[in-house]
Amino acid sequence: MNRRDWLKLAVIFGGTAAVASRASFGSSVGTLDVGTNAELKALRDVAASRGLIFGAAIPKKNLLGDPLFSRLVSRQCGILVPELELKWEALRPAPDQFDFSGGDWLYQYAQTNRMLFRGHTLVWEAALPAWFASAVNARNGKSILLDHISTVVRHYAGKMHSWDVVNEAFGFEDGRPDGLKSTPWLRFIGPEYIEDAFHAAHEADPAAALFYNENWLEPETDSSEKKRRAVLALLTRLKAKGVPIHGLGIQSHIYAEGNVTGPNYWRFLQEVADLGLTIIISELDVRDKNLPASTEVRDRVVAKQYYEYLSFVLKCTAVKAVLTWGLSDRYTWIARSQPRSDGAPVRPLPYDPNLVPTAARWAVQRALEEAQAR
Repeated sequence: MNRRDWLKLAVIFGGTAAVASRASFGSSVGTLDVGTNAELKALRDVAASRGLIFGAAIPKKNLLGDPLFSRLVSRQCGILVPELELKWEALRPAPDQFDFSGGDWLYQYAQTNRMLFRGHTLVWEAALPAWFASAVNARNGKSILLDHISTVVRHYAGKMHSWDVVNEAFGFEDGRPDGLKSTPWLRFIGPEYIEDAFHAAHEADPAAALFYNENWLEPETDSSEKKRRAVLALLTRLKAKGVPIHGLGIQSHIYAEGNVTGPNYWRFLQEVADLGLTIIISELDVRDKNLPASTEVRDRVVAKQYYEYLSFVLKCTAVKAVLTWGLSDRYTWIARSQPRSDGAPVRPLPYDPNLVPTAARWAVQRALEEAQAR
């Protein structure tokens, strides 16, 4: 058995392995070594030792159809997020029907493997079922939304670690002064749909932690700073009105070459923490579409971004969890949404398509190991 095969089996079946090689990651500005004979530890265990949670979003089909990948997920993740199964499109085959089969399967998988379970997402304008456009309008929109939230959250009451209640509510390109995106919920209900959603979710399961989840909050750009200010204003307003909101999910679908460790983002993290809210890095991956063709070069730059970004955000003690959107490049939405122009396979996640840990995997482990204990 060659080293690659041995490492793959050691990671998947053994969980912890001593790897007799030098693992390093970096870019043209430097290389960061994890050291000789570094110990590859289960990420869920490393995170837990710091009072953190590590996990990933994974669809049922990838776990059910790929036993080796399933074994990897169960060993590395302490929390599981359904990637597809709790979105409207999957849950609502018809206006008067709910299909919980996919979500229930994933919940049982999480239970079997001693994982927490997290819900994504109750309110979003994307991933809506085909019947939605003709069946939902200004007269019935609010009742349909609140009934959906109540039914779904009650179904999983007592089982969820947390919910993404409202997802991606902001879109300045739509021209509103408050920055809210022109979604069906905004048009049919008004801005109060956000408050209504949190109240309905809390009523259905008072024990669940409720999060607002948003994208593109990390870069040091004018557009991201504008969104950060708007999100902070929303969170401040919800807290002041007594709305039951407990945290912010920061998606962190970031580019390998982008600046995501700047002073404006740090100020935002601290301001959210000062509101008494928990922060979760909720959908982390690192896009390599703009990097050179060389796999070695790409892996080093991607790993450096993982390490520097996680080291940065984990200095904020309000950050309690790190969740990647997928775990292996074998299954990643980036392959469809952000493909490389040269046709080379993308490599945005901690494990490569053969389930072998990449430099990014070492980078995540090191950042978690160095994090201050919560």
